[in-house]
Amino acid sequence: MIEIDQNGKKDFSSIQEALDSLAKTPYSGKGETLFLHSGIYREQITVRIPHLTFLGEEDGSTVITGCLSARMEAPEGGPLRTFRTFTCFIDTHDFTARSITFENSAGKGTEAGQALALYADGDRLFFDSCRFLGNQDTLFTAPLPPREIEPGGFTGPKQNAPRISGRHYYRNCYIEGDIDFIFGGAAAYFEGCTLFSKCTDSPVNSYVTAASTPEGQEFGYVMKDCRFESCCPPHSAFLGRPWREYAQTVLLNCYMDSHICEEGWDDWNKPEAREHAFYAEYESFGPGAAMDRRPEWVRRLTKEEAGRFTKAAVLSGNDGWAPE
Repeated sequence: MIEIDQNGKKDFSSIQEALDSLAKTPYSGKGETLFLHSGIYREQITVRIPHLTFLGEEDGSTVITGCLSARMEAPEGGPLRTFRTFTCFIDTHDFTARSITFENSAGKGTEAGQALALYADGDRLFFDSCRFLGNQDTLFTAPLPPREIEPGGFTGPKQNAPRISGRHYYRNCYIEGDIDFIFGGAAAYFEGCTLFSKCTDSPVNSYVTAASTPEGQEFGYVMKDCRFESCCPPHSAFLGRPWREYAQTVLLNCYMDSHICEEGWDDWNKPEAREHAFYAEYESFGPGAAMDRRPEWVRRLTKEEAGRFTKAAVLSGNDGWAPE
């Protein structure tokens, strides 16, 4: 185990310094753990080492934070854009984080624009009891879609890289934001998470999810036993909208507070998404859970249909991945 402490009392005082040191060491094929002692680590970090674990203090006092946002000026001029704003960039497979807070403190999405706390691009990524703090685009579950809609929209570290359809597992995590604060194309299973919509003082304050599930991928987002909570006024937030037309988001046994709009879901003015996207709920409950005004293109799952979206089905793949 490698220990990181800001006061210089352990192996390293910087997370990126520890990662750079590991990168110079021949890979043994065994996993390595970085224990991050309590502290606020003001770093922009990139992880490219496989079989790595970040372990933080259990009291939630280990925070990795940044404040880059899409509307900032880039070094070459023009806006920085979304995918260079990350606080932490996971660009590897078999990564685990436990009791870590990933934060982007740039501010409201309506003012700062997109600002990633975490850019997660890889397969078999596991986040246990972590917090993701931000506003617009807090958590990006890569891959990027195949093509940009706006020229230069994907400017960043994976703009021209092959797209990796990874599997992500988020267990007992707290994720907050305002606009599209969980977005991307991964097959991602969220279990026992709290999804907190922040207020932007707008008629629509929040869209929780914006999936871009690739065409032909069996699963997109599955959220089981999660809680949709907020400080927003009633009926001012949507559960999700399709970033791309084959978006998939399935909610199982989730609590929804009164901030959720009666319609629940928005089609982002994409008629084709009504035909190709898969949005579904099973046994939603709470003040925002009534299905009466949900659009006709939102599925009401039966018990048998809901049974297809198990953790094992979403995550096991061909290698039997079963994170614990």
